[in-house]
Amino acid sequence: MEASPIIYIFIYILTLLLAITEILPVSVASMLGALLMAWFGLNYGLFTYEEAISFIDLQLLMLLIGVMIVVEVANRSGIFRILGLYAIRLVGGSPTKLFFIISILSAASSLFLSDSAAVLIVSAIALTISRYLEYNPVPYVVAAAIMINLGGTGTLIGSVSNMIIGLNAGFSFMEFSQYLLPCELLLWFITTGVLYLYYRGELKGVGRRLEYDVWRSIEDRTALYWSSLLLLTMITLFIFSDSIRVGIEAIATGLAVIALATSRYDPGEILSRIDWETIFFVASFLFIIRGLEKTGILSRFARAIVGIAHGDPILAAVYILAISGATSIVMANVAVALTFTSAVKLMNLADKRAVWSALVLGTNLGGATLPVSSIVLMMALGALKHEGIIVDLSELTRVGVITSLIQLCFAALYLIIAFGLVY
Repeated sequence: MEASPIIYIFIYILTLLLAITEILPVSVASMLGALLMAWFGLNYGLFTYEEAISFIDLQLLMLLIGVMIVVEVANRSGIFRILGLYAIRLVGGSPTKLFFIISILSAASSLFLSDSAAVLIVSAIALTISRYLEYNPVPYVVAAAIMINLGGTGTLIGSVSNMIIGLNAGFSFMEFSQYLLPCELLLWFITTGVLYLYYRGELKGVGRRLEYDVWRSIEDRTALYWSSLLLLTMITLFIFSDSIRVGIEAIATGLAVIALATSRYDPGEILSRIDWETIFFVASFLFIIRGLEKTGILSRFARAIVGIAHGDPILAAVYILAISGATSIVMANVAVALTFTSAVKLMNLADKRAVWSALVLGTNLGGATLPVSSIVLMMALGALKHEGIIVDLSELTRVGVITSLIQLCFAALYLIIAFGLVY
């Protein structure tokens, strides 16, 4: 006997509601949803046990865990803090130059760091410099958070959602960057310009020169050099992964093992710092999506998008950009990526490069619209609150809406121009 597809839709919606309302942690909510999906799917013949096992994407999990370990070892060595302080030192005490360098530095750091790690590091740097120069830290910290959300868009390892979409699209590290990095770099300057226009009245200060030793906080320079080499090696091997015919998940896992074996840090501490909640969420929610895919619901959604676009991949890409961007405002971008990835795979289009690129842009750019649904903005607010500074949520919402709308509109224009020339 078959169960109604409504049951599986209910499981999907229930999982999202439990996660969004924080009744349960997102990892636990997704594991509960996966358990329900497995029970109903197996008992009502939606899929077999062998098919259920195949729902677990080991390639994606290996990439996630491997990259997180290498980045955590590099982060612990202090390399990202050193680079940030040197960059800020170059601008002296100019509040305007400082604003631009922190914004670009934030976006650049998010290419390799997780958003949460990047927010913690850049916010700490911005608050320290603001205190020293007696500047208002709000523009710097808020701009940093918005730019960090944007910053991971252009590389395959820039965010968890990028890894999910990139692997399912079959993009290599270089292909992913070829399609999306130009758009991201342009958005860096557009978004920074918009944020500057919004906050320029608050960027005031005497502009005295910064005097501090950027190496003072580094306890072990050997560890810093070694971890930096491992990080650089990982990125280099990712770029040439097609030539050496080794999967990026194998590269990430191998270097993670080397990092744990050769670093002077306690492996237990490194592993405890890994974002296991995201890993369990991804594995469990992907199981739910694969089960939902078996019902045929996602294929009908995919056919509807293609039908509305009349088979035009550019038009389909713009629709996916708008829908995924809007959905990312209220839903975690990882959940959006997992949901829409299956739909895009089922689309009957000869070439889906534009659609895959649109999905990457939509899931990333919609994520910093509302502070209540954005991890990076909430962490930035927390850092400011710790310093005794309370930010008006309505003002932060205004900034988020303005920047997100401009980013999504530019992304649509980019897709039309960049891929319109190809087709």
